[in-house]
Amino acid sequence: MSKETYSAQQRASETLFKPFASEKLQLSNRIVMAPMTRSRSPGGVPGPDVAAYYRRRAENGVGLIVTEGTIIDHPAGTGDPNIPLFHGDASLKGWAKVVSEVHEAGGKIVPQLWHVGMTRQNGSLPNPEAPSVGPSGLTLAGEKTNEPLSVEEIESIVEAFGRAAGEAKRLGFDGIELHGAHGYLIDQFFWEQTNRRDDPYGGDIVSRTKFAADIVRASRRAAGEDYPILLRISQWKSGFYDAKLAKTPEELERFLAPLVDAGVDIFHCSTRRFWEPEFPGSDLNLAGWVKKLTGKPTITVGSVGLDVEFNGAFRGQNSDVADIGQLIDRLEQEEFDLVAVGRSLLADPLWAAKIRDGRFDELQTFKAESLRTLY
Repeated sequence: MSKETYSAQQRASETLFKPFASEKLQLSNRIVMAPMTRSRSPGGVPGPDVAAYYRRRAENGVGLIVTEGTIIDHPAGTGDPNIPLFHGDASLKGWAKVVSEVHEAGGKIVPQLWHVGMTRQNGSLPNPEAPSVGPSGLTLAGEKTNEPLSVEEIESIVEAFGRAAGEAKRLGFDGIELHGAHGYLIDQFFWEQTNRRDDPYGGDIVSRTKFAADIVRASRRAAGEDYPILLRISQWKSGFYDAKLAKTPEELERFLAPLVDAGVDIFHCSTRRFWEPEFPGSDLNLAGWVKKLTGKPTITVGSVGLDVEFNGAFRGQNSDVADIGQLIDRLEQEEFDLVAVGRSLLADPLWAAKIRDGRFDELQTFKAESLRTLY
């Protein structure tokens, strides 16, 4: 190994394993396990295999685990009966076991609270009788298939998110993450393509944050002032990868301000490739811009450690291990605070420990079959 290679690897180990401390969350290092849907919870109940899956990441050095998306108490929250729920005795007992396993291994964990909105097809299991819901009854393609949510229905969903936050606190989770990205329900309120409302939940980019801000406030009331609330956001939507909520830094600042005021503690900024600039004239990615504009800690994510971006992977492409030097440069420059790792950790539960110990030649490559296995 050359001196240059050794130096780069040592720098990666040291930088990623610096402790992180914010007002409400302290972590042993900067590595976050990204939320990844696994559909391995029959009947919505995470079993012992799911608990063991998360425990393996905790005992091998991941600083914070964000669970796969888990569904709030609403009949149209998901269209997949194997996605875990975050309500009901059986599902919550399953999550209690997950928390216990992760904490016993020395890790920290937050659930990602989720409602898929109009990405669900009408008639989907587990509740085929429930119509899919969204701010304007529009699909991501802008096609009207259902009626808009009433204000009363919106308020009931807000309350369901709040109840889930309270349950997370009761079960011993270390915070919550709200899934406000990728074209799911919260993001459907954010996006002008899917939100055509003319009441206080629609309108300009500031008004379209009301639903999410109400959820943050409901979560805060249920879980307390000191409980960490993370919000995942993205510009892109599933199948619409060039979509933009904010086309300029000024628009992004207007969008973020009500969410900060509502009480978001950390922003999880989802991009497909972490190294891509968000706006012309600056090398900052989305996490970099959000941190600059809000002063809040941010998590970056997007093809970390891989040479195939995520969409290629889900088409069945395998990936080789990629250099993370640029990631380390940006983290050392404090462009962002934490780094979420998805497919690398999905394929290799020892990924963080291998980075920490300098065992870069032992890193496992991501293969399409990894999506079908709980390594």
